[in-house]
Amino acid sequence: MSTTTARPVPAARRAGPAPAPLPPPTPVQDARPGRWWALVVLAMAQLMVVLDATIVNIALPTAQRDLGFSDGGRQWVVTGYALAFGSLLLLGGRLSDLFGRKRMFLVGLAGFALASALGGAAQGLTMLIVARALQGAFGAALAPAALSLLSITFPDPKERGKAFGIYGAISGAGGAVGLLLGGVLTEYASWRWCLYVNLVIAAVAVVGGLLKLRDEPARPGGRIDVPGAVTAVVGLVALVYGLGNAESDGWSDPMTLAPIAVGVLVLLAFVAIERRVAHPLLPMRVVLDRNRGGSYAAVGIAGAGMFGIFLFLTYYMTGVLGFTPIQTGCAFPPMLAAIMLSATTAGSVLTPRVGPRPLVPLGALIAAGGMVLMTRLDLDSTYATGVLPGLLVIGLGMGLIFAPTQNAAASGVAHTDAGVASAMINTTQQIGGSIGTALLSSFAASSATGFLAGRTSTAQLAAQAAIESYHTVFWWSAGFFLLCATVSAILFRTGPLDVDPDAPKAMAH
Repeated sequence: MSTTTARPVPAARRAGPAPAPLPPPTPVQDARPGRWWALVVLAMAQLMVVLDATIVNIALPTAQRDLGFSDGGRQWVVTGYALAFGSLLLLGGRLSDLFGRKRMFLVGLAGFALASALGGAAQGLTMLIVARALQGAFGAALAPAALSLLSITFPDPKERGKAFGIYGAISGAGGAVGLLLGGVLTEYASWRWCLYVNLVIAAVAVVGGLLKLRDEPARPGGRIDVPGAVTAVVGLVALVYGLGNAESDGWSDPMTLAPIAVGVLVLLAFVAIERRVAHPLLPMRVVLDRNRGGSYAAVGIAGAGMFGIFLFLTYYMTGVLGFTPIQTGCAFPPMLAAIMLSATTAGSVLTPRVGPRPLVPLGALIAAGGMVLMTRLDLDSTYATGVLPGLLVIGLGMGLIFAPTQNAAASGVAHTDAGVASAMINTTQQIGGSIGTALLSSFAASSATGFLAGRTSTAQLAAQAAIESYHTVFWWSAGFFLLCATVSAILFRTGPLDVDPDAPKAMAH
């Protein structure tokens, strides 16, 4: 183990003799005043990637009328982004390790902007789906590079905690920001601006990245793990595709079961390959560390539970409360404020002192309590007394989940693995969200069908059936958060997070 760390760190180093000793990477210099501006740049990029998972949802009905495509096509506008983003994240993370994180960050930003311009100018469904897939692909290059750049820019535990608190708040709130921004742009401009807005964000982030971001030189000698990359992409595409089909085709349909089975088998082959190759796409040491493994599991499970808020609560507010798109978007900022409050508090004050083990289970329990509050919603509920209390509680809980887990995912890992370690946190959140989409949509449909069975259908009865389906979803989401609390309490280690193993000794305290 290198003598440059302040205490033993479980993260494994590369095989072979290490050069003695490596010069401190540029981003670690605590006197560099631009590091907080670097955080602004990285947070903008992360916001763009996260909000694009939801901003198009509110614009879709208008885009559908404008371009004239079917409901089946509407699903692929969303799924195309998820498939490309989720399946290419690990490859994007490893490419950032091999070719430079700043370089991949800027390439991802530029590509994401061009893909957004293509989607905004789309004259048909095919062009729109292609643009969304390209957004996902460049987002997969951008997201892990941003998180690993953040990790090496803030090696000091106290500053790192504050930076990851802000970054985690952006990650947790990005979906709700997308709903708000999508509603405003769709109602007052055009659905196309839900895509064009990325040109503005990306342009500012590119300029800021060129001026403020610092990266250590890419270390020679690495190779692309082609078998690992192929099996990772094929396995994740098949799994996400099958889970997406479950919502529309049901769990027993061959178009659901076959892709899921293929995805699981190919991912098992991926694990077998990674255990044997010399330069693995995903070194097992990255996943098997308890803190990083705990963060991946917690974010994946919480991602499944989050789906119940962003989609089904939107259904409730538009269908039962009669909210317009902009009213629906404006319903979520209180939750954003709660996420920001708890994430920044957890990140800057609590995580450096106690680590993630007490915080993430507590946050998950609080979020579960907020979901239980949502089960009180009825046909005559109001936003102020019915929706708002639950949103505030869930936001407080989610902030306690996201800031410590993202910090844990990037802590105690050698710089040579920082990109792929960062990619895994996005991959698990994406897969968790896909599983949540499939499971909760299926449970909601079964609940509504069961409620209507044997009864004469009326408008009132149909509305009550919808309420029953929402209650089912909120109870299951509460269960996901309880599972997140349990898994987090078991997997995370007690105590503060490990320091950066490649940081100089002076910064390890």
